[in-house]
This record gives sequence, structure tokens and C-alpha cells, in this order.
Amino acid sequence: MPRGTDQRPRHEQVAAELREQILSGDLAPGAQLPSTAQLMARFDAANATIQRALKSLKDEGFLNSRVGKGVYVRNQPPLVIDTGAYLPPDGSFSYELLDVETVDPPADVAIALGLADGEQTVRRRRILLHDGQPLELSASYYPASLAEGTPLSAPGKIVGGAPKVFTGLGLPPRAFVDRVSARPPTREEVEMLDLPVRAPVIRQLRVVLSDDDRPVEASVLVKGAHLYELQFRRLIPDSD
Repeated sequence: MPRGTDQRPRHEQVAAELREQILSGDLAPGAQLPSTAQLMARFDAANATIQRALKSLKDEGFLNSRVGKGVYVRNQPPLVIDTGAYLPPDGSFSYELLDVETVDPPADVAIALGLADGEQTVRRRRILLHDGQPLELSASYYPASLAEGTPLSAPGKIVGGAPKVFTGLGLPPRAFVDRVSARPPTREEVEMLDLPVRAPVIRQLRVVLSDDDRPVEASVLVKGAHLYELQFRRLIPDSD
């Protein structure tokens, strides 16, 4: 079977190898990198190539330099976000509401919500913060026929959140389905999430289902892939 070849510049290849070691924990948080001479020998690369690779990783937040001491891996491991939690309860997370508008939804959202052509949604956009730093941009869409006249369409945060509103409407959330992809960020995402150059983003399309698998909410969740990981947990059904 024919295989592709890596056409990236050599410094990007070196950065990719080191990035993988950091993400896997083979280069532990706080660990000192080998010397430039050792990296040159290991990767059979010129000094300039190694320096460009290290600069890329510093720009992405994976490495930092200590004057007179060397280059070190960032002190914290990737932040693991449990996909089963709407908002972790440890107090380090908060969010700011950006806007609430009635809009035409993106095509994938319209399909996920089972909307007819031309049917609008109420969109609530937020930015999630972790210890005051931007973590995630989210846009939650609700069928306008359900949301209008409820706290979902009003400006300001919702006491008890959207699940409480839907429960009051007789549509309690029962499950959600995530579709996850990765892509380069948009300009807005780079600026709002303060992303480094070339950092990709993780995109989740989350559809919340009520009784009889009726979709009541679809959210697009976007976060930088360079510092964060998603954690999924599923029970394995008994095969006996």
C-alpha cells in the first residue's frame, strides 16, 4: 500500500516529535530538554533547524527558557476536560456571556436540531475561562419556537442553566451526543482564545436530547488543542 511522505519543513517535523513527547508525558512537566548539540545529533539537523523548532514550541506554550540554565517543558500537564460535565464544579471555571441573538443556524446545527428550511434559532454565545484565562468559545442554539419567551432568549445568565428551563418546559435533558473534529482556527478564535501561531482547535458539536431523542439544543464548542485534552468515559455493556 503506497504511503504519503512528510512534506513539512524539517523544523516542523522536529517540533512535532517533541510536541508528541510532551503530550504523552515522555517529556514530563518541568523536565529539562536535552542540549542543542544532543538534539542536533538525535534529529540529524542543523542548529538553525533545532532553534526554529524550539521557538515554535515556546510560542505554543509547551516550552520555556531559563536564562543560563536551558530549555524546560511547561510545568503543567495538558488540562483534561471531562466531556460529561457541563461545567466542572471546582471553582476555577467561569464564563462570560457575549451575546444572545435570534439567528439563522449553521447548516450542521439546523440538521442536528431537525429544523425546517428557514427556521431560526436563539443563539447564546459565551467564553469559558479557567483561572481567568480563555479556554473555550461556545455558541448554543435553541429552536426559536421553544426558546422565545423563556430565559433562553433573554440577555443575562440563566439561573439553573438551560437544563432547568427545558425541564420546566417538559423537555428534560436525557442525553447528549458529541461529534469532535480538529481544524485550524478562525481569526475570531485566534483573537478570543489568545491562540499561538499554528495551534489548531478542537471543535465539538454537542446535541442535547430530551425524551424520545428529541433534540432541544445544539452547541458548537471550540477550544485550543495545544493545551487541552478531552476525556470520554463509557461503560462497556455486559457481553455475557
